[in-house]
Amino acid sequence: MGVTVALALVALWQVQRIAEQIRQSEEEKVLLWASAIGQRNQMAEATARFFQQATLDEHRKMQLYTDILQSFNDPDLTTDLKFSLAYVNYIVDSSHTPIVITTSRDSVITVPQELAGQKLEGELMEEYSVNPPFHYRLWGMPMTLYYKESEYYTQLRKVLDGFTQSFLNDITQNSVLVPVVIFDSTHRHIIAYGNTDSAGLRILRFNNDPIEITMPDGSQAYVHYASTPLLRSLRWLPLFYIFIALVLVVVSYFLFRTARTAEQNRIWAGLAKETAHQLGTPISSLSGWKEYLRGKELTDEYVAEIEKDLQRLETITHRFSKIGSVPELKQEDVREATLAAVAYLQSRTPRRVKFNVAFPSADGEQEQQFEPFLAPINSHLFQWVIENLCKNAVDAMDGDGTIAITASQDARKIYLDISDTGRGMSREVQKHIFDSGFTTKTRGWGLGLPLARRIINQYHRGRLYLKYSVPGQGSCFRIVLKKN
Repeated sequence: MGVTVALALVALWQVQRIAEQIRQSEEEKVLLWASAIGQRNQMAEATARFFQQATLDEHRKMQLYTDILQSFNDPDLTTDLKFSLAYVNYIVDSSHTPIVITTSRDSVITVPQELAGQKLEGELMEEYSVNPPFHYRLWGMPMTLYYKESEYYTQLRKVLDGFTQSFLNDITQNSVLVPVVIFDSTHRHIIAYGNTDSAGLRILRFNNDPIEITMPDGSQAYVHYASTPLLRSLRWLPLFYIFIALVLVVVSYFLFRTARTAEQNRIWAGLAKETAHQLGTPISSLSGWKEYLRGKELTDEYVAEIEKDLQRLETITHRFSKIGSVPELKQEDVREATLAAVAYLQSRTPRRVKFNVAFPSADGEQEQQFEPFLAPINSHLFQWVIENLCKNAVDAMDGDGTIAITASQDARKIYLDISDTGRGMSREVQKHIFDSGFTTKTRGWGLGLPLARRIINQYHRGRLYLKYSVPGQGSCFRIVLKKN
């Protein structure tokens, strides 16, 4: 068993080590993704500054455009008109900035030529209203110039936006299938998630510390990541090993206990049979002497006493011979067996020991008519249990006190309580009174109570237990027998 436990501990340590290595590998990858986020964000910030400057340049060009157009209102203009118009068109064409010029009064488009005569309204108005318009006068007529972002800048922005979205997908749809969710700075709103679905987000648990990152717009965000299924399985594996180890320990314990019990049973059986064998010789000898002395001068009174002892020895022999085998149970009166055991003990115990045997009388009958207490018992073994308990009670009372035997029954069971007024037992002693070899007597063997319990519990399929014991007041044992 010790080798098994040692192997389980080694396996447990190995699994823990592998799980820690996988966890560190996942953390390193997430840190690498976070570092990539920071680098991409720096590029995104540079891109944002570029578009900010480009927007400012476009605004300046449109300002220059309107200034040149307003210069045509000066009657003292000496500049070549054709050259000025060519320069203005060059500004617009070189920047590829779409413009729309309308009359301020009714918003009728005059430029470009393909939209001339239309009104600037609806979706077209919304498309050209991103940037603030320029208002000016041309030859006394109020005009308004609208423009939108350069076509080059629009295409470049789409490419960079796609690049940023691809970047978010890269950090969420990673190769190790780690569930990843990006939260905003409040930890309430989800920016993006990967390797899970919206239903899985409700039950997802993050058992790792989040990684703080900076988004392209400068806001703070947090990358939360869960463990892989493999790592979660490995975390449960130690508990599985512990369970297996506990099962092995429990099984080993029960096997050891079973082996020990079997060994004790063999010892009990051997002891009982050997005792029966040893008692057989003096019994045979006493039987011969009895026949020899019957016709001599000895009186019948002496012969009767010898016969009583012989009967006693025969009873002991019969009892011990039944220990190693299955005894025969017969439907007998428990009251008669109890009274027989008490009668034998009364003449062999100190006179200061009193026996009170109480069996309830039949309802409506005289006191001499008792209820039948019938149960399947082996009378020889059952009387042995009664004698054993009473002898222990006599020893506990130091030869002075009262032994009370009280009986009761219901439809299924018979209850026999044997109490004394002796020393009682402490809680520690009560835990071991049925252990083989345990005794509080100076010359005791610690076999009486274990053997009595074996006779009742195993042979009679009943129960013998300590009902109560109070130090200084006495103890009470209860025997429970089944009627069927």
